[in-house]
Amino acid sequence: MTSRLTLFLFFLAFQLAAQPVSLKNATLLVSPSIPSPMRTTAPQMLVEEIAKRTTSTLKQSKTWPGGTTPTIVLALASDREVAGKPVPARTGMGLPEQKPEGFRVVTTGTTLWIIGADARGILFGSGWLLRNVKMDAKRLELAGPVEFASAPAYPIRGHQLGYRNTANSYDAWTVAQFDQYYRELAIFGTNAVEGIPFHEEGKGSPHFPIPAAQMRVRMSELCQKYDMDYWVWTPAEFELTDETKRKAELENHEAFYKSCPRLDHIFVPGGDPGDNHPREVMAFLKDLHGRLVQYHPKAKIWISLQGFNTEQIDYFYKYLEQHKPTWLQGVVSGPSSPPMSETRFRLPKTYQHREYPDITHNVRCEFPVERWDQAYTLTLGREAINPRPFFFADIHGKYAPFTDGFVSYSDGCHDDINKVVWSQRGWDPTKDVNEILNDYSRFFFGWPLTNDAADGIAALEANWKGPLAQNGGVEATFSFWKNLETAHPELKTNWRWQMLVLRATYDAYTRRRLLYEQGLEKTANALLTQATETSIEKTLALALATEEKADKEPVSVELRKKIETLCADLYASIGLQTSVPKYKAKNYERGCLLDFVDYPLNNRWWLADEFKKIRAMKTPKEQLERMHVIGNWETPGVGSYYDDVSSGGNIPRVKTISEDATDIAWWDNGSSRARLSTQTFQNEPALDYDNLDPGARYIIRVTGSGDALLRVDGQRLKPLIYNKATETFKEWIVPLSLTQDGRISVTFDGPEESHLNWRQHSKISDVWLLKQ
Repeated sequence: MTSRLTLFLFFLAFQLAAQPVSLKNATLLVSPSIPSPMRTTAPQMLVEEIAKRTTSTLKQSKTWPGGTTPTIVLALASDREVAGKPVPARTGMGLPEQKPEGFRVVTTGTTLWIIGADARGILFGSGWLLRNVKMDAKRLELAGPVEFASAPAYPIRGHQLGYRNTANSYDAWTVAQFDQYYRELAIFGTNAVEGIPFHEEGKGSPHFPIPAAQMRVRMSELCQKYDMDYWVWTPAEFELTDETKRKAELENHEAFYKSCPRLDHIFVPGGDPGDNHPREVMAFLKDLHGRLVQYHPKAKIWISLQGFNTEQIDYFYKYLEQHKPTWLQGVVSGPSSPPMSETRFRLPKTYQHREYPDITHNVRCEFPVERWDQAYTLTLGREAINPRPFFFADIHGKYAPFTDGFVSYSDGCHDDINKVVWSQRGWDPTKDVNEILNDYSRFFFGWPLTNDAADGIAALEANWKGPLAQNGGVEATFSFWKNLETAHPELKTNWRWQMLVLRATYDAYTRRRLLYEQGLEKTANALLTQATETSIEKTLALALATEEKADKEPVSVELRKKIETLCADLYASIGLQTSVPKYKAKNYERGCLLDFVDYPLNNRWWLADEFKKIRAMKTPKEQLERMHVIGNWETPGVGSYYDDVSSGGNIPRVKTISEDATDIAWWDNGSSRARLSTQTFQNEPALDYDNLDPGARYIIRVTGSGDALLRVDGQRLKPLIYNKATETFKEWIVPLSLTQDGRISVTFDGPEESHLNWRQHSKISDVWLLKQ
């Protein structure tokens, strides 16, 4: 009996201890020692964000309420008391609430304390509360009791928000929208924002609510409001030896510095854009610093080594060794920079090292989607809505240890989830990605959707893995989001919700189109292979008509209409520009998925052009030969093999991965009529073949453009046919001695093309091994 009573009492005590902490209609006390403007900013943030999600209103007071009224208190770790009551204190060294930006959240009775090491600690502690509290019309509560403390692992955690025409949404934002976004980034641990004050100066944007010169000052004011570091990215896009332009640039900078109430860091990329030797760059930066400290005495200068060659990089480090510039804060590593590990190793410890990760692009970028299916690259493009939480958590973990933090490259709100993942991993590199997505979903969509929306976001990332035609999860993801959308109509105007529903819908529509249009192509190809001299014209007409059913009898019309509607909703809610003609995006690369939603996913455009060439041929024999080549392009026959070397599909023979295989697709503003396989490539692919017939003769055929220096089992072969133009053939006979063991390895040497722009380098798109 006694043991049962003891067990009951233990269980009762546990239940009482685990009771949620209700904060409904709480009184909010703020320590007067919290510096301004955070003394106003943090309570305002708490009051407003809670009011949006509940029927509860926090009442600010300077005195403690009576009775059992719940109380939220904001205090500094250095405070002994607030309004006469002692601040809960802990003893010990290295406590999170004693470290820069650190905080502690603790409950004592009906009081919840947010104790910050400094002003930012107050901000981030308040953000923790908003991310974790359960809010709706009936409740405002935390799982209790609460005892949590944390401090950031990395001191720099920021994102670039460029108010310029290049952005696909920021240029449409009002000051109020930027204010809200700053706040939301801060809630998830961001402590810096980077502006772009001079790039594209004078070009303007049709979406600007106020001129760029005014907005960049307002962005500085917002950084001051939220105690965020204000960075600016300011490339030197002229010859620094031009004294007239140099003087004008310095004066332009000084006028900007003078206008900003807060300015902390000036980042000047060495290249991308820009093409100056570091001897000119460093002298220019030193002069910039002299102007800068007149108005912002603690502000510092940063440089990236982007685009520098070996001699220029060595010059930079010798400069640091000889001059030891105290005006330089550190080095930024971005795309085309030296390896981050090397930079940290060579950079003296007195200088900081910041990463500049591209979290906004999907192709032609620093971190492209690996083996991204071509159907996506052709239709979603470079700046699509791109939640990649697990991928970017891994990227952060790989490079962050060599840095003091990051300020990401972002050209729009489409990468919002990636920003949150970077900010949260910058705070705590061990934080589970699922937990981050739960926090995101709870705060932005409401606590009932904490797990479901998080799972839906993860499913969207999985939509981009592997061959799209084989990814049945895309339909499951669409059904999942469709059900969520039906169950939560209250989120219809939430722009983050709109983006996720659009992606789920677009992915499903694209997959359905792919299966349908590829099926039409198989039928058309079969017709071409069966053509005879007496049926050439009839076959050409019927094959093209078969392919063009995709236009005349489209699939999933209802999804196509929904995509149109969601794009309109996003333009209205957040200024997302998904089309050049309709929403005035700067160009077709800037997230214009609406302009590519119907781009052919079979070769009907290419076939229409090829059929014109066939009709112009002199003899029926030539016509038939070409028709048979086209019809058998991907099905060369028993014992033969075909590979579209970078399609992202099931290509087990291809051993190499081109990180950015779809760059060639960007012809004619993304509307190329070239064969689809021609629009993917590798420069030097490697392929392995086995189960070959030792007694058979094989020919290797290649198409692409430029050179293809082929080796089989390490032996360079001389070609029989060697055409360099796009979509023409090169052919080699494989010596019988190399196929006697039933296997061969095919590789390609890289031709010397250092004098060419990378877009003009030789490309290999299709490889055949043809059994004779």
